[in-house]
Amino acid sequence: QVQLVESGGGLVQAGGSLRLSCVASGTRRSINVMGYYRQAPGKQRELVAQFSSRTTTTYADSVKGRFTISRDDAKNTVYLQMNSLNPEDTAVYYCNAFMLGQNYWGRGTQVTVSS
Repeated sequence: QVQLVESGGGLVQAGGSLRLSCVASGTRRSINVMGYYRQAPGKQRELVAQFSSRTTTTYADSVKGRFTISRDDAKNTVYLQMNSLNPEDTAVYYCNAFMLGQNYWGRGTQVTVSS
Protein backbone atom coordinates (compact mmCIF):
# COMPACT_ATOMS: atom_id res chain seq x y z
CA GLN A 1 0.00 0.00 0.00
CA VAL A 2 1.47 3.31 -1.11
CA GLN A 3 1.32 6.23 1.28
CA LEU A 4 1.83 9.82 0.15
CA VAL A 5 2.59 12.67 2.53
CA GLU A 6 2.63 16.27 1.36
CA SER A 7 4.30 19.19 3.09
CA GLY A 8 5.23 22.77 2.35
CA GLY A 9 1.89 24.50 2.08
CA GLY A 10 1.07 27.73 3.88
CA LEU A 11 0.07 31.35 3.57
CA VAL A 12 1.96 33.60 1.17
CA GLN A 13 1.41 37.01 -0.38
CA ALA A 14 0.73 37.40 -4.07
CA GLY A 15 3.96 37.23 -6.02
CA GLY A 16 5.57 34.95 -3.47
CA SER A 17 6.82 31.38 -3.70
CA LEU A 18 6.30 28.06 -1.99
CA ARG A 19 7.75 24.60 -2.51
CA LEU A 20 5.66 21.52 -1.92
CA SER A 21 7.15 18.11 -1.22
CA CYS A 22 5.51 14.71 -1.51
CA VAL A 23 7.17 11.64 -0.07
CA ALA A 24 6.01 8.19 -1.16
CA SER A 25 6.42 5.13 1.04
CA GLY A 26 5.09 1.61 1.28
CA THR A 27 6.51 0.26 -1.94
CA ARG A 28 9.88 -0.87 -3.24
CA ARG A 29 8.81 -0.27 -6.82
CA SER A 30 9.66 2.98 -8.49
CA ILE A 31 6.62 5.12 -9.17
CA ASN A 32 6.79 6.65 -12.61
CA VAL A 33 3.53 8.61 -12.61
CA MET A 34 3.40 11.16 -9.81
CA GLY A 35 2.18 14.68 -9.55
CA TYR A 36 0.02 17.29 -7.92
CA TYR A 37 -3.62 18.17 -8.22
CA ARG A 38 -5.47 20.98 -6.50
CA GLN A 39 -9.00 21.71 -5.45
CA ALA A 40 -10.32 25.16 -4.67
CA PRO A 41 -13.58 25.68 -2.74
CA GLY A 42 -16.56 24.95 -4.96
CA LYS A 43 -14.43 23.70 -7.81
CA GLN A 44 -13.43 20.32 -9.16
CA ARG A 45 -10.04 18.83 -8.50
CA GLU A 46 -7.69 19.66 -11.34
CA LEU A 47 -4.27 18.56 -12.49
CA VAL A 48 -1.52 21.06 -11.71
CA ALA A 49 1.66 19.26 -12.77
CA GLN A 50 2.64 15.67 -13.28
CA PHE A 51 5.36 13.28 -14.29
CA SER A 52 3.55 11.11 -16.82
CA SER A 53 6.70 9.02 -17.05
CA ARG A 54 10.04 9.18 -15.25
CA THR A 55 11.10 12.14 -17.38
CA THR A 56 8.02 13.55 -19.15
CA THR A 57 6.16 16.39 -17.46
CA THR A 58 2.73 17.91 -17.97
CA TYR A 59 1.50 21.26 -16.65
CA ALA A 60 -1.84 22.97 -16.48
CA ASP A 61 -1.90 26.01 -18.76
CA SER A 62 -2.59 28.26 -15.78
CA VAL A 63 0.72 27.38 -14.10
CA LYS A 64 3.08 27.04 -17.07
CA GLY A 65 6.11 29.24 -16.63
CA ARG A 66 5.43 29.69 -12.91
CA PHE A 67 5.46 26.17 -11.44
CA THR A 68 8.14 23.51 -11.83
CA ILE A 69 7.80 19.88 -10.89
CA SER A 70 10.89 17.82 -10.10
CA ARG A 71 11.70 14.50 -8.52
CA ASP A 72 14.35 12.79 -6.45
CA ASP A 73 13.93 9.07 -7.02
CA ALA A 74 16.50 8.18 -4.38
CA LYS A 75 14.19 9.81 -1.84
CA ASN A 76 10.90 8.79 -3.50
CA THR A 77 10.01 12.46 -3.43
CA VAL A 78 8.35 14.79 -5.88
CA TYR A 79 8.61 18.55 -5.51
CA LEU A 80 6.49 21.40 -6.81
CA GLN A 81 8.21 24.76 -6.90
CA MET A 82 5.55 27.46 -7.16
CA ASN A 83 6.62 30.99 -8.09
CA SER A 84 4.68 34.17 -8.84
CA LEU A 85 1.74 32.89 -6.86
CA ASN A 86 -1.57 34.66 -7.19
CA PRO A 87 -4.86 34.39 -5.27
CA GLU A 88 -6.28 32.07 -7.96
CA ASP A 89 -3.71 29.49 -6.87
CA THR A 90 -5.37 29.21 -3.47
CA ALA A 91 -6.47 25.60 -3.00
CA VAL A 92 -5.74 22.34 -1.25
CA TYR A 93 -2.92 20.66 -3.14
CA TYR A 94 -2.93 16.87 -3.31
CA CYS A 95 -0.11 14.55 -4.23
CA ASN A 96 -1.07 11.74 -6.60
CA ALA A 97 0.64 8.56 -7.67
CA PHE A 98 -0.53 6.00 -10.19
CA MET A 99 0.96 2.53 -10.03
CA LEU A 100 -0.18 -0.92 -11.14
CA GLY A 101 -3.56 0.43 -12.19
CA GLN A 102 -4.35 2.14 -8.92
CA ASN A 103 -4.50 5.79 -7.92
CA TYR A 104 -3.10 6.91 -4.60
CA TRP A 105 -3.71 10.26 -2.92
CA GLY A 106 -2.15 12.21 -0.12
CA ARG A 107 -4.26 14.05 2.44
CA GLY A 108 -3.49 17.41 0.91
CA THR A 109 -1.80 20.60 2.01
CA GLN A 110 -3.43 24.02 2.03
CA VAL A 111 -1.95 26.82 -0.06
CA THR A 112 -3.40 30.27 0.53
CA VAL A 113 -2.30 33.30 -1.47
CA SER A 114 -3.34 36.69 -0.16
CA SER A 115 -3.75 39.70 -2.42
